[in-house]
Amino acid sequence: MQPDRFTIKSQEALAAAQRLAEERRNPQTMPEHLLAVLLEQDAGVVVPVLRKLGVDPAAVRQSLAPALDALPTLSPGSGAPEAAGGSSELSQVLREAEKEMRDLKDEYLSTEHLLLALSKHPGKAGDSLRANGAAHDELLKALEEVRGSHRVTDQNPEDKFQALERFGRDLTEAAAQGKLDPVIGRDDEIRRVIQVLSRRTKNNPVLIGEPGVGKTAIVEGLAQRIVSGDVPESLRDRRLVALDIGAMVAGSKYRGEFEDRLKAVLKEIADAQGQIVVFIDELHTIVGAGAAEGAVDAGNMLKPMLARGELRAVGATTLDEYRKHIEKDAALERRFQPVHVGEPSVEDTIAILRGL
Repeated sequence: MQPDRFTIKSQEALAAAQRLAEERRNPQTMPEHLLAVLLEQDAGVVVPVLRKLGVDPAAVRQSLAPALDALPTLSPGSGAPEAAGGSSELSQVLREAEKEMRDLKDEYLSTEHLLLALSKHPGKAGDSLRANGAAHDELLKALEEVRGSHRVTDQNPEDKFQALERFGRDLTEAAAQGKLDPVIGRDDEIRRVIQVLSRRTKNNPVLIGEPGVGKTAIVEGLAQRIVSGDVPESLRDRRLVALDIGAMVAGSKYRGEFEDRLKAVLKEIADAQGQIVVFIDELHTIVGAGAAEGAVDAGNMLKPMLARGELRAVGATTLDEYRKHIEKDAALERRFQPVHVGEPSVEDTIAILRGL
């Protein structure tokens, strides 16, 4: 198979497996080397799939260690080891991985295909996976949960898997675990946000207020109300997820990579069929003519989903930024309903300090 049909992560894994074989003075690169490096790979899909299955990657590593130690080694007197070539067993795993790729209707061979192929391999690498409960069919089910409806259509597919989990923070989950501070004296604003979210149209509130007045606290108060069930039927059991735009932009080296990540997040939200309400802090950074390259594209990607009602969003921004970016864009301004947030009164401030 052509090297350009492998994803970046699978190319890295094969190169790392060869390096591991050379470090251990093994004459050939074996499936055991490949599994060992897949279990160590950062930001890959192998470890999340195993964890989804309840399999501890460290336990698999432990059961694989004797097999690695048992591999033949070059004697110390035979000079520096040459590049460890691929074994016939490894070629067999790669052929099986190619078959897995075709079965899943993917366009590139990714690390999950290598993992599925290793789980079917009759050697020690396959044994250590199966012994820990990572059999082929179970891995396939766990992979479906991690990947959702995404397919491997480019060389960097990991960015699109579990995008909401990586680029968002589930505020309702944090509220259920008691990780959010109590919200005091903001009942009117929270009620107003709930009222706007419960409408049929123009149901996206945007909290407008000076920096530090407590816009994010109002959203946290909404999350606490959703958890306690103190909301109308249309918001009951919904998830409130705060999008981390900074994390989406960070590390997006190529033009269009940020938009790809945002598209993956929006797709997960659409697939949830109204179960997710999104909180976008600093709304002006993603919509309107923000200074960052690609901000306009992001705003244009949000518009159709907001128009169709596939996306329910709560925004937060300052009055100046709202006027500067959102009011200028009539299509966006129509979708959002302003909710003005003032400073708490002296009595409320004392109550907040007492409550904390």
